[in-house]
Amino acid sequence: MKIMRTTFTATLAFLFVGYTACEAQETAQTQLPRTTLSVGIHQIDTQLAVSPQQKEVGLMFRKEMPQHEGMLFVFESPSRQCFWMKNTLLPLTAAFVSDDGTIVNLEDMKPQTTDSHCSAKPVRFVLEMNQGWFAKKGVKAGAKITGRPFTQ
Repeated sequence: MKIMRTTFTATLAFLFVGYTACEAQETAQTQLPRTTLSVGIHQIDTQLAVSPQQKEVGLMFRKEMPQHEGMLFVFESPSRQCFWMKNTLLPLTAAFVSDDGTIVNLEDMKPQTTDSHCSAKPVRFVLEMNQGWFAKKGVKAGAKITGRPFTQ
């Protein structure tokens, strides 16, 4: 009986810690700074992932994201950026974006895979949107994204 009680207590503690960590992660994700970006006539309510922790977590474990929302990853300096989707549940498209807001390339990414999706050249910005958003809006490589933090 004592072993069962100890196992039950340990299981409850594990579940509580897991739930608390997941809840803290969701709270941290919803409290990210935001900005509004535009691509042509289309506006995007954008969460900013700037800190190393914000960039590491990104959109992992989210079950949904509104169609008009995205996440912009901001890096210190241009470099070849590569993303993968191991713990990401949503199918996404990554737009690799130069400092002036020009989309360098777009990469569709499958959920829960470790396939690398990389920028065609060094960039400081990566905008993740629900997969299909860019295609539905007719947005392709070479299109310009405007708004903070892009320079004109």
